[in-house]
Amino acid sequence: MANKKKVVVTGFEPFGGHAVNSSWVAVQELERLGLGEAVDLYVCEVPVEYQAVQSLLPSLWKERQPQLVVHVGVSGLATTVTLEQCGHNKGYQRLDNCSFCPASQCCMENGPDCIKSVLDMDTVCGRVNESNVGVTVSVSKDAGRYLCDYTYYTSLYLGQGRSAFVHVPPLGKPYSSQELGRGLQAVVQEMLKLLEGDHTEGGGTPNKLCNHQHH
Repeated sequence: MANKKKVVVTGFEPFGGHAVNSSWVAVQELERLGLGEAVDLYVCEVPVEYQAVQSLLPSLWKERQPQLVVHVGVSGLATTVTLEQCGHNKGYQRLDNCSFCPASQCCMENGPDCIKSVLDMDTVCGRVNESNVGVTVSVSKDAGRYLCDYTYYTSLYLGQGRSAFVHVPPLGKPYSSQELGRGLQAVVQEMLKLLEGDHTEGGGTPNKLCNHQHH
């Protein structure tokens, strides 16, 4: 199929107390499941390092020319699959795996404080929860001011908003890798439908199916 949609999905390497990072496990499971014949899925593991993110992301966007980039990260606070609506530019004080943090404590000098995804996460959330895929999805507006938030902001900046961030809980709290993989598959498929302009049904999905998480 000549006009395959290109999608990049990333997970993170282990860090801190996460000896196994459930985000990368979930992304590998998604790769096994695939996103259907019409989608060219590329996955990669992102280092938990600010400088590595700054060099890796521009090349990912440039070389892959994706329609959508979805970053997946683990949150010890999450008990649901959590869709982040926006990335933040400032407040990066926590040291990465190389014991480094940006001197400016921000992503992009003079960049906007917050960049929103072009995708309406409440809509994605409502549709996935209606589909009974086996995981509960919620929405958040605070990706945590660490590598997750930093990566998301950078990708939103590079991709003019055509990016998404998904926080997943640690493995077994409560979901298995298979459940997380299936949940991710459902989430990314709904995002692609939204990008195609499928606003005919469910565009006004009731938000009662979306609990907002505040980390």
